[in-house]
Amino acid sequence: MMSPELDRATVLRDEAAAAGYLARICFKTGPPTLTGVELEWTVHDAADPTRPVDRERLRRALGRHSPVTIDPTSPAQRLRHGGAVTVEPGGQVEISSAPRPSVAALILATEADIAELTAALHADGLVLGGTGMDPWRPPLPVVETPRYRAMRCVFDRRGLAGRAMMYSTAGLQVCLDAGEPERLAQRWATAHAVGPPLLAAFATADRHAGRRTGWASTRMAAWLAIDPARTGPVWSPDRPDRDPVAAWTEYALAAPLLCVRDEGPDWTPPAGVTFADWLAGALPRPPTTDDLEYHVSTLFPPVRPRGYLEIRYLDAQPGRAWTVPLAVLAALFAGPVTTREALAAAAPVADRWHDAARYGLADRPLADAAAALFELALAALPGLDLPAGSHEEASREIRRRRAALERRHR
Repeated sequence: MMSPELDRATVLRDEAAAAGYLARICFKTGPPTLTGVELEWTVHDAADPTRPVDRERLRRALGRHSPVTIDPTSPAQRLRHGGAVTVEPGGQVEISSAPRPSVAALILATEADIAELTAALHADGLVLGGTGMDPWRPPLPVVETPRYRAMRCVFDRRGLAGRAMMYSTAGLQVCLDAGEPERLAQRWATAHAVGPPLLAAFATADRHAGRRTGWASTRMAAWLAIDPARTGPVWSPDRPDRDPVAAWTEYALAAPLLCVRDEGPDWTPPAGVTFADWLAGALPRPPTTDDLEYHVSTLFPPVRPRGYLEIRYLDAQPGRAWTVPLAVLAALFAGPVTTREALAAAAPVADRWHDAARYGLADRPLADAAAALFELALAALPGLDLPAGSHEEASREIRRRRAALERRHR
């Protein structure tokens, strides 16, 4: 068998070879056992949240946990409970948890890592934001790398939404196993279909740069405006039975290149060249499997397959509130019956991403779907085996949100 190192450098000669490689790395099936989470926050000066926070201040505060993007000499140590720290282009800080075999263990470990990160930032007069969009500052770059410069250049061809996304947004990502082969299509479809009602239910980004924007989730509005070939959903209710591997392969190969890595500082690709074009000889050298993996890392659909399903459509939440959408999603995917019922409940609004970002729960069909999903989650919550305190907290908050929906739309 070829070693992983050699395999990653294998030249891809045609679309069939690329499709086979994508199937291997993007959909790793088996019994669902692990859950992970990625939490992203804007970072602010504690005394003046409108004040810019520069790279050096972040490097000083994060210390040995600084990623190499802001300190090339850093050991980039993980937090004590396994979370990896990264810093996004606008200075947003992110913790990527180690995946855990139970939601309870994930919450406990991640809360401990958040406390460690918060303490480090607090020592330098910094605090974490609590919304999906920077409510005080305009988009400003903090971290510059060849990747980020190329992203900005490509996004600027279509307008300013790319800069807003890069420099001002903060999200909550929930990572779920893809599941057994016979369940993959259902879990893939459900992960997408519940997106609009859950986006609406947990929208926190109605302000940006000191003003109300008129959107429930300005964060998702920015993502949707960048480029549908890169940020639009892969699954569609118009083709609900499409094979996930085939759909993702078509999406990935048809997406324009965002970066082409080189020895120099300029990674900007020629305009409009897709990965399929690269396979067909559009660039001086043929792509490798490593190039394909990197290309996939520059695609940002609401649900992205990374071996597991990376659910990307939720806004950052204030304080401990991130545990609620995590619990809801974990409960909805705890068993095939609940997952199937969630798909049915969300089906009428499964394509309403724009409306969810614009109107949130003020949209009655989205609110009705969210209420139905909350009801399903409450019924499945005991199966997550949460500690008593966490179970009561999640159950109480889900019930509160469901009751608020009922009052709003009486």
